[in-house]
Amino acid sequence: MQIDFHHATTYVIARCAGFEQPDAEIIAYCSQYVDDATSKGPIFFENRAVFNRISSAHKMLDKRNTIELANHQVWLAFHFLPGNGGYEAGQDPSGSFINKIVCRRNSHVARDMVRQAIVEQDKLYHLYRLGVVMHIFADTWAHQGFAGVLHEINEVEDAEEIGDTNVFNGKLKQFLFDILDDAIPPLGHGRANIFPDMPFLSWTYRNGLGDVIERDNPNDFCEAANEMCKAMQRYRLKDPDANVNGLNEIVYSKLHNMFISIKDKEGDKRHKKWLHAIRENEFGFGNETISYAARGRHSWKEQSLGSSHDLPVHKYKKEFLKSDWKLFHDAIQAHRFHIIHDVLPKYGICAA
Repeated sequence: MQIDFHHATTYVIARCAGFEQPDAEIIAYCSQYVDDATSKGPIFFENRAVFNRISSAHKMLDKRNTIELANHQVWLAFHFLPGNGGYEAGQDPSGSFINKIVCRRNSHVARDMVRQAIVEQDKLYHLYRLGVVMHIFADTWAHQGFAGVLHEINEVEDAEEIGDTNVFNGKLKQFLFDILDDAIPPLGHGRANIFPDMPFLSWTYRNGLGDVIERDNPNDFCEAANEMCKAMQRYRLKDPDANVNGLNEIVYSKLHNMFISIKDKEGDKRHKKWLHAIRENEFGFGNETISYAARGRHSWKEQSLGSSHDLPVHKYKKEFLKSDWKLFHDAIQAHRFHIIHDVLPKYGICAA
């Protein structure tokens, strides 16, 4: 999924789940920033304070993608959560180890991750962690069938559209060949380009194991949105087992209509249309203006550090410890530790 879903749609879901605007904006910003926090390492301050951060994403052509440990720590933990074949802890899917780490939608692993975010709300960064978790939870639908490691299962051949989206004009396979050929390694859905992230697209492909996979992105995105709403409703109740309703029928239908009708290839263009719909009160919670900036004057990083660039030394402000940017980075470190050291070992998965 791209910024249109991770930021704007996530904001809509959070508001529909009962969060007020300021908290919904934090959740939505964190959800999108998972894709944009590509830098890691220490931040040095003039008073000799130091803050160390990790990255939650790599660009697809980043050399770190060829390093197995880096893949496990970033792609598995934040984007292609291992699904254990859809089985519960203590059970194993048939076949080789790769079948345990392929991402599966709404897997037991994913539900364990969400549960922990719901029950652990005693940290300063708890709301930021919810936003991070919502990104990863949503991606279990978009990234299902792919693994966050270099493996032939991530190959994509014979891609075809189902129906006519009027975007690729029935030439999905040619688009892949022209844009990618074999330049992108079989990591995650790199070989599938942005097809899994396009809300309007229904398509088929053959993976590296020879299996023909059929994908219905609009329905997958709607299901993801509804399950995210339930998770956020349970979060507000502080009860991971609460019986909640999810999205109401009007909002669910509105989301589906927007997923299938906004057919721009570029996520940024779709994002602008979602922001317009939010401003125009098309979801029933009021006319609200939200924005997102990963870099620059309006970014969390610049507001926290005084610059969105990594300077040799930054000026320290006492507000830093409670700044949005710092709390986001606290959240992704807590999340990665929990996934790698607590959750995945229950499923027999040693990730790093």
